[in-house]
Amino acid sequence: MIVTDTHTHLYSEAFDEDRQVVIAEAIANGVERFFIPAIDSSYTGRMLSLKNSYPNNVFLMAGLHPTHVKGDFKEELQHVKEMLGKHPFVAIGEIGIDLYWDATFLKQQQDAFRSQIRLAKTHKLPIVIHCRDAFDEIFEILEAEKGEGLFGIFHCFTGNLEQAHKAISYNMKLGIGGVVTFKNGKIDSFLDKIDLEHIVLETDSPYLAPVPYRGKRNESVYILRVLEKVASIYGKTTEQVAAITTRNSKLVFGI
Repeated sequence: MIVTDTHTHLYSEAFDEDRQVVIAEAIANGVERFFIPAIDSSYTGRMLSLKNSYPNNVFLMAGLHPTHVKGDFKEELQHVKEMLGKHPFVAIGEIGIDLYWDATFLKQQQDAFRSQIRLAKTHKLPIVIHCRDAFDEIFEILEAEKGEGLFGIFHCFTGNLEQAHKAISYNMKLGIGGVVTFKNGKIDSFLDKIDLEHIVLETDSPYLAPVPYRGKRNESVYILRVLEKVASIYGKTTEQVAAITTRNSKLVFGI
């Protein structure tokens, strides 16, 4: 059984003391594919180092995270463009809009999101969307950019059924992680109304650890808890869900 973690920040400082152990444990338990989202240029070196250490397991994205969109975002976007010319990347992400912490740079976040979607289209790459308190703003831009060249993953999906169908209508898979195990997560109440062909699994480690690890550092191996929950929701075996969601990830990332 091969399990794919479509969203994990394994280069995070949270893993500096035991990164090799964390990755080894995940691989030993069947979690063999790790897709690594970008944050900003300050993490590029760490990401490339991780790829060099695990060339067959780690796949990198390029992009500027919405919470890191500030006054210098155009310089950061230039860095993304330069990196795309130097190294192989499998997606543009994570990109999007986050209004949870601060709406000061909403205009810049919208500009950066739109610009990176178009960059993804140019390079024929999927996008990986970060959305927090910003479904309307995200959908407005996706509606303007929709079409054959727009596809990807709605990372850490926490919306309702209507929003799920809307995201899927823009050629997005839904990234399902630890939130599906939370008592107040809500998505477990309607997830079985979404065909499994639209679902991929993720951890977003070191964040959003699933039950029973909630509140602790998340790790890629904990995706097995997400897998178990999703399998129970759909009435399928973990092997079946692992195979389907891994296949879905290959359709998105092309690898």
